[in-house]
Amino acid sequence: VYLAHPARSFVQTDEALRVRRTDSKIVITYKGPKIDATTKTRTEIELELSESAAVSDVLRLWEHLGFRPVREVKKDRESWAVSWHGREVQACLDRVAGLGEFIELELSAEPEQLEESRQLLTALAGRLQLGASERRSYLELLLEKDARTADTPEKAEDWSE
Repeated sequence: VYLAHPARSFVQTDEALRVRRTDSKIVITYKGPKIDATTKTRTEIELELSESAAVSDVLRLWEHLGFRPVREVKKDRESWAVSWHGREVQACLDRVAGLGEFIELELSAEPEQLEESRQLLTALAGRLQLGASERRSYLELLLEKDARTADTPEKAEDWSE
């Protein structure tokens, strides 16, 4: 579940705050603005909560602080570690409800390694014959899809308030 900040627009600042539940844990993730114009490179800070935490309680805490849920993104992920030119790349196949399938290639890198890492990932994507890179997040893609379909109600009662 992605959250909106009570005092600033994450859309304008290109940030995100997410509460994620997996099979075994809950993780709160802050995503900073994208660093460049070609990739999704950004600072990420992740905090893993104890196994006894409940997503509903975590969301209630954020809501009491003024944050509000924006949209839920549901995905199934398969991950692999891929050795490529002496580095270990995280390769993920994401099946995103309402969007389809995506492959994500990711490396953790220090600021001075960004250009080298970008080139390495671009070369691996080429080797795997992947299509064009998608910089928009799943949240952005789903919100755009929601906006396109918002003007075309499925039932007549959808027009009423």
